[in-house]
Amino acid sequence: MTAVNRRVFLARTAAITAAAATGAAALPAAAQAWSGKSPKFGDDAYVAPRAEARTDLTELTVAEAAWMIRYGKLKPAAIVEAYLARISSYDAVYQAFNTVLADEALAAAVAAGKKKQATPLHGIPLAIKDNYWTKGVRTTANSYLFQDFVPPYDATAVAKLKSAGAIVLGKTQMGPLATTRATTPAGKITTVNAWTPANPATDPGGSSTGTATSVASRMAASGTGTQTGGSITAPSNAQNLTGLKPTMGRVSLAGIIPLSYTRDHPGPLARNAKDAAIMLTAMAGEDPADPRTQGLPDLPDLIAAATPVVSKGKCRVRRRVRVGVLPGYASIPARVEFLAKLDTIDGISLVDVPFPDQWDLLTGNDFNNVRLPERSEPFMPYLRNDLRGFGVSVTGWLQGALLGANEFITGQRAKLLLLERVLDQVFEKCDVVVQTSPVPFDILGLPEIGFPIGFTAAGVPIGTILGGAPYEEDQLLSVVAAYQAVTDWHWKRPADPVAPVAAARSLKTSDDRGTLTADDVLEQMQ
Repeated sequence: MTAVNRRVFLARTAAITAAAATGAAALPAAAQAWSGKSPKFGDDAYVAPRAEARTDLTELTVAEAAWMIRYGKLKPAAIVEAYLARISSYDAVYQAFNTVLADEALAAAVAAGKKKQATPLHGIPLAIKDNYWTKGVRTTANSYLFQDFVPPYDATAVAKLKSAGAIVLGKTQMGPLATTRATTPAGKITTVNAWTPANPATDPGGSSTGTATSVASRMAASGTGTQTGGSITAPSNAQNLTGLKPTMGRVSLAGIIPLSYTRDHPGPLARNAKDAAIMLTAMAGEDPADPRTQGLPDLPDLIAAATPVVSKGKCRVRRRVRVGVLPGYASIPARVEFLAKLDTIDGISLVDVPFPDQWDLLTGNDFNNVRLPERSEPFMPYLRNDLRGFGVSVTGWLQGALLGANEFITGQRAKLLLLERVLDQVFEKCDVVVQTSPVPFDILGLPEIGFPIGFTAAGVPIGTILGGAPYEEDQLLSVVAAYQAVTDWHWKRPADPVAPVAAARSLKTSDDRGTLTADDVLEQMQ
């Protein structure tokens, strides 16, 4: 961690905190949409596909599909048709999408096929979480409040992906207003975990549930999520994906329905580290519509970082990385095996690091709940008008509206104290650190990556999370890419539902897959 990055991040965190305290959070307003150039991508973004992927287009990673398109072996229309066919066959079971843009996606793919490929996302089909504005397409945040909202322009992150040539397949189910796993606004469970589609009780992760399920079940090549309290890393861990939550400000929040001004992070859910690097490279960058994105250190070469060096069958990271291990992390066999495998990779060293002083107090619920007024502030007109608009998640908004200003300010000061202690007491000893919960680094706005490290005896994915220093997403990607070069967890895919049409009829529908009560929502809320 450089001294410059530390000073910049501390100053920016204080400024963002002050902005939140003065009521700067607001729902997106109609304004000029983002317009700019796509970033440059190096040759490492294009990867020759595995043999098995050549026979099933939906098995291709983004980097593999980009290689196929680059060398004239694949047309965008063909890969879009393959994904739409899977959606048609299986989404009645998975319920990952709430809107499928079949005609629009095919038209965009045909148009892409007539243009020269400029980026690895050219012609790549993506799933977009339904709190990202999409021009002319309903954006509901899966809520009563926005059930009829049709945005006038794309969210900046969506505009950047489309500018890079990506194709939007549809909008995905999510927790109502980005709070829990995907349910209806009334709390009825919709989306299932792709690994256990017949068992709705298996947690698919939230709130970016639909995106995770769509990518895991090969109904999209990659997709977007948002994270405020684990909503990218949790569904990635639950469904064998690689999800990257960048540093606060790396990706613009303009055109995304907010949950918390100081904690919302847009980012990708992908199949591996290379795809996550490609997605974030396209999504990141300065945006005049979001002051949080301005004046940041330059984005590192994420794709190079996600390309480990392999020589004579031996893998090493491109630059040495110290992986910090917190007390008690190695509490399950999968984590023990994960650490042992990391220890075999050249350039990676494991170091024990302590919890910062007063860690339990500063990361506990009392201080974590200071996020609630940020949730309520932009929605106050709705809270005053009709509480029914918030559905089963209304309690969290009411709590935020009732929390006192003194408590909020005390919590913000505690946040800055926690940040200083993490930077001083953790990152002085290591470059990345294992996490047992995403919440502390969500509070602080530091980058995190979730990725697969095994399976339970019942065949459900097990994942872990690494946290990084400010603006050092490349360090996280380098470790995960090296680990994925010597393991195969990320290549495993869930089995397709048997007899999908019959299964869709017999499997529990959203009416009887279960219901989250107001108490359930309050316990799980991001």
